[in-house]
Amino acid sequence: MADYTIDAAVDITDVVCPVTFVKVKVAMDELKEGEVISVRMNDGEPVQNVPRSVKDEGHKILKLLDNGDGTYDLIVRKQGD
Repeated sequence: MADYTIDAAVDITDVVCPVTFVKVKVAMDELKEGEVISVRMNDGEPVQNVPRSVKDEGHKILKLLDNGDGTYDLIVRKQGD
């Protein structure tokens, strides 16, 4: 059982780097501290870069889920405001 509730979701499967992180950052800015967002992204560059960028911003990665269809869901808790 997950120890979090998803408060928001963003799908970045239709954009390419560096716009992927820009969309995630904008969505994160709308959250309150402690809220959780699910980010759906494609395998490859987004999976390599977005989690690192989110961590560099000071947020907590809770989970990276492989959906088995070439996409992943990154679960992130917003830290600090």
